[in-house]
Amino acid sequence: MINTANLQGVQNVVSQGIDFPSYLSGFFEGEGCFSVSFSRNIKYRLNWEVRPSVSASQNESRRQIVDSIQNYFGCGFIRRDLSDKTVKWECRSLNEIHSIILPHFDLYPLITTKNEDVKSLRKVVKMMSNKEHLNRAGLIAIVNIVKEMNPDGKRRIALTDILASMR
Repeated sequence: MINTANLQGVQNVVSQGIDFPSYLSGFFEGEGCFSVSFSRNIKYRLNWEVRPSVSASQNESRRQIVDSIQNYFGCGFIRRDLSDKTVKWECRSLNEIHSIILPHFDLYPLITTKNEDVKSLRKVVKMMSNKEHLNRAGLIAIVNIVKEMNPDGKRRIALTDILASMR
Protein backbone atom coordinates (compact mmCIF):
# COMPACT_ATOMS: atom_id res chain seq x y z
CA MET A 1 0.00 0.00 0.00
CA ILE A 2 1.34 3.43 -0.91
CA ASN A 3 1.57 5.82 2.01
CA THR A 4 0.85 9.18 0.42
CA ALA A 5 1.60 12.53 1.91
CA ASN A 6 -0.74 14.64 3.95
CA LEU A 7 -2.74 17.45 2.35
CA GLN A 8 -4.14 18.71 5.65
CA GLY A 9 -1.38 21.29 6.14
CA VAL A 10 -1.87 22.76 2.67
CA GLN A 11 -5.65 22.88 2.47
CA ASN A 12 -5.57 26.64 1.97
CA VAL A 13 -3.58 26.14 -1.26
CA VAL A 14 -5.88 23.35 -2.46
CA SER A 15 -8.95 25.46 -1.70
CA GLN A 16 -7.52 28.15 -4.02
CA GLY A 17 -7.82 25.69 -6.89
CA ILE A 18 -4.15 24.73 -6.96
CA ASP A 19 -3.22 21.07 -7.40
CA PHE A 20 -0.55 21.19 -4.70
CA PRO A 21 0.98 17.73 -5.30
CA SER A 22 1.58 18.59 -8.97
CA TYR A 23 2.83 22.05 -8.01
CA LEU A 24 5.19 20.46 -5.51
CA SER A 25 6.75 18.19 -8.13
CA GLY A 26 7.22 21.23 -10.37
CA PHE A 27 8.82 23.10 -7.50
CA PHE A 28 11.23 20.21 -6.93
CA GLU A 29 12.19 20.34 -10.63
CA GLY A 30 13.82 23.70 -9.96
CA GLU A 31 14.51 23.93 -6.25
CA GLY A 32 14.71 20.32 -5.08
CA CYS A 33 17.61 17.97 -4.67
CA PHE A 34 17.75 14.17 -4.49
CA SER A 35 21.14 13.06 -3.26
CA VAL A 36 23.23 10.53 -1.42
CA SER A 37 26.21 11.62 0.62
CA PHE A 38 28.97 9.68 2.29
CA SER A 39 30.59 10.36 5.62
CA ARG A 40 33.74 8.73 6.92
CA ASN A 41 32.77 6.90 10.09
CA ILE A 42 34.97 4.30 11.78
CA LYS A 43 31.92 2.85 13.54
CA TYR A 44 30.93 1.28 10.22
CA ARG A 45 32.62 -1.91 9.08
CA LEU A 46 33.65 -0.35 5.75
CA ASN A 47 34.50 3.09 7.28
CA TRP A 48 31.69 4.85 5.41
CA GLU A 49 28.16 5.90 6.30
CA VAL A 50 25.69 6.30 3.43
CA ARG A 51 23.13 9.08 3.86
CA PRO A 52 20.23 9.57 1.42
CA SER A 53 18.62 12.99 1.35
CA VAL A 54 15.75 14.86 -0.28
CA SER A 55 15.70 18.63 0.10
CA ALA A 56 14.26 21.84 -1.27
CA SER A 57 15.23 25.41 -0.53
CA GLN A 58 13.88 28.89 -0.98
CA ASN A 59 14.72 32.43 0.02
CA GLU A 60 13.61 33.37 3.53
CA SER A 61 11.02 35.80 2.10
CA ARG A 62 9.28 32.83 0.46
CA ARG A 63 9.53 30.47 3.42
CA GLN A 64 5.81 29.63 3.14
CA ILE A 65 6.49 27.00 0.47
CA VAL A 66 9.16 25.35 2.62
CA ASP A 67 6.71 25.18 5.53
CA SER A 68 4.07 23.77 3.16
CA ILE A 69 6.47 21.06 2.00
CA GLN A 70 7.07 19.98 5.59
CA ASN A 71 3.34 20.03 6.33
CA TYR A 72 2.56 18.05 3.18
CA PHE A 73 5.09 15.30 3.76
CA GLY A 74 4.75 15.37 7.55
CA CYS A 75 8.45 14.64 8.01
CA GLY A 76 11.87 16.17 7.66
CA PHE A 77 13.20 19.33 9.22
CA ILE A 78 13.69 22.97 8.27
CA ARG A 79 16.93 24.85 8.76
CA ARG A 80 18.53 28.06 7.64
CA ASP A 81 21.41 27.73 5.22
CA LEU A 82 23.69 30.65 5.98
CA SER A 83 25.93 29.92 2.98
CA ASP A 84 23.29 31.13 0.53
CA LYS A 85 20.77 32.80 2.89
CA THR A 86 17.98 30.35 2.17
CA VAL A 87 15.65 28.19 4.21
CA LYS A 88 15.92 24.50 3.46
CA TRP A 89 13.53 21.59 4.10
CA GLU A 90 15.33 18.27 4.23
CA CYS A 91 14.52 14.66 4.96
CA ARG A 92 17.31 12.18 5.66
CA SER A 93 15.26 9.35 7.13
CA LEU A 94 15.62 6.21 5.04
CA ASN A 95 12.18 4.99 6.11
CA GLU A 96 10.42 8.32 5.41
CA ILE A 97 12.13 8.75 2.04
CA HIS A 98 11.06 5.20 1.14
CA SER A 99 7.50 5.26 2.48
CA ILE A 100 6.40 8.89 2.10
CA ILE A 101 8.53 10.93 -0.28
CA LEU A 102 9.32 8.53 -3.13
CA PRO A 103 5.66 7.43 -3.42
CA HIS A 104 4.75 11.08 -4.05
CA PHE A 105 7.18 11.16 -7.00
CA ASP A 106 5.70 7.89 -8.29
CA LEU A 107 2.27 9.53 -8.43
CA TYR A 108 3.57 12.95 -9.56
CA PRO A 109 6.78 12.20 -11.49
CA LEU A 110 9.32 14.78 -12.52
CA ILE A 111 9.62 15.39 -16.25
CA THR A 112 13.22 16.61 -16.60
CA THR A 113 16.47 14.70 -16.28
CA LYS A 114 16.17 15.26 -12.52
CA ASN A 115 13.80 12.29 -12.60
CA GLU A 116 16.92 10.17 -13.17
CA ASP A 117 18.15 11.33 -9.74
CA VAL A 118 14.85 10.17 -8.24
CA LYS A 119 15.27 6.77 -9.89
CA SER A 120 18.86 6.51 -8.65
CA LEU A 121 17.85 7.52 -5.14
CA ARG A 122 15.11 4.86 -5.25
CA LYS A 123 17.73 2.19 -6.12
CA VAL A 124 20.02 3.31 -3.29
CA VAL A 125 17.16 3.42 -0.77
CA LYS A 126 16.10 -0.09 -1.77
CA MET A 127 19.66 -1.35 -1.43
CA MET A 128 20.01 0.30 1.97
CA SER A 129 16.69 -1.17 3.10
CA ASN A 130 18.18 -4.56 2.21
CA LYS A 131 21.35 -3.65 4.20
CA GLU A 132 23.48 -3.91 1.05
CA HIS A 133 25.40 -0.75 1.96
CA LEU A 134 26.98 -2.69 4.82
CA ASN A 135 28.97 -5.01 2.55
CA ARG A 136 31.77 -4.14 0.17
CA ALA A 137 29.99 -5.15 -3.06
CA GLY A 138 26.85 -3.24 -2.08
CA LEU A 139 28.75 -0.08 -1.14
CA ILE A 140 30.69 -0.20 -4.41
CA ALA A 141 27.40 -0.57 -6.31
CA ILE A 142 25.92 2.41 -4.42
CA VAL A 143 28.97 4.58 -5.16
CA ASN A 144 28.61 3.69 -8.85
CA ILE A 145 24.93 4.68 -8.81
CA VAL A 146 25.64 7.93 -6.96
CA LYS A 147 28.38 9.04 -9.34
CA GLU A 148 25.68 9.44 -12.01
CA MET A 149 23.52 11.66 -9.77
CA ASN A 150 23.56 15.47 -9.73
CA PRO A 151 26.18 15.85 -12.45
CA ASP A 152 26.37 19.63 -11.90
CA GLY A 153 26.74 19.37 -8.12
CA LYS A 154 29.86 19.56 -6.00
CA ARG A 155 31.12 16.70 -3.85
CA ARG A 156 33.15 17.22 -0.70
CA ILE A 157 34.62 13.73 -0.97
CA ALA A 158 35.69 12.23 -4.28
CA LEU A 159 33.90 8.94 -4.88
CA THR A 160 37.22 7.40 -5.92
CA ASP A 161 38.53 8.23 -2.42
CA ILE A 162 35.62 6.32 -0.87
CA LEU A 163 36.38 3.26 -2.96
CA ALA A 164 40.10 3.47 -2.16
CA SER A 165 39.62 3.84 1.59
CA MET A 166 37.11 1.05 2.25
CA ARG A 167 38.22 -1.58 4.72
